Amino acid sequence: MFPIRDHNPSQQVPYVTYGLMAVNIAVYLLALPLYADPVQLQRFFYQWALVPAAVSEGYLLHGFFTSMFLHGGLMHLAGNMLFLWIFGDNLEEDFGRIRFLAFYIASGLAAAFAQYFFAPFSRVPMVGASGAIAGVMGGYLLMYPKARVDVLLIFIVFFRIIPVPAWLMLGLWFLLQAFSGAAASGGEGGVAYWAHTGGFLAGLAMALPVWLAHGGFAWWRMNDGKPPHPEATYRQSRIPVVRRRR
Repeated sequence: MFPIRDHNPSQQVPYVTYGLMAVNIAVYLLALPLYADPVQLQRFFYQWALVPAAVSEGYLLHGFFTSMFLHGGLMHLAGNMLFLWIFGDNLEEDFGRIRFLAFYIASGLAAAFAQYFFAPFSRVPMVGASGAIAGVMGGYLLMYPKARVDVLLIFIVFFRIIPVPAWLMLGLWFLLQAFSGAAASGGEGGVAYWAHTGGFLAGLAMALPVWLAHGGFAWWRMNDGKPPHPEATYRQSRIPVVRRRR
């Protein structure tokens, strides 16, 4: 299940969300020449990524912040920007631009600290905006649990776009990160599962005051857990069926 869009249109231009996407893309493009030289790329990542072992030794502390703007490749960047584009605009609208930017950065820092806590001696550089974006997803889950999200369902040769409630898609994603983090050993794998888990929980916690200010459970009941404005509607996408000739 891969999300491609939600049915929750924002009523204003999400300048901060677009700005964060632009910064991530710009940093990737500036570093792109290094990807042709693995040695130079490794040096770059060790200088600017989060390297838990280096932090434990008392240096490269800036990696807690700078790592959230680095990516390991084009697909890593594209996946993160897709999630930010889907879920970021609505929180920006509800939180306000400055508060949303602070929320995003705080989620990224919380994600980095979570990864460091569970693997303080790992020498694997951690890069990516996914921890901060996980915080956005946690906030989205609290604010709009029944908002519809279109996901691309892929099962062997079967492809279908189906709408599911946000709580199902985001809840399954969180459980996958938590279980994968518990199964990983020492933070030496290729995915920072604890950063995803920590960022998600931090985002959920930091969104709580906004949710309460809206009315909490009463706000959920009033809007049935959905955004307080009309849903976007899309044509149902179908994969054409090719019939066999007799």
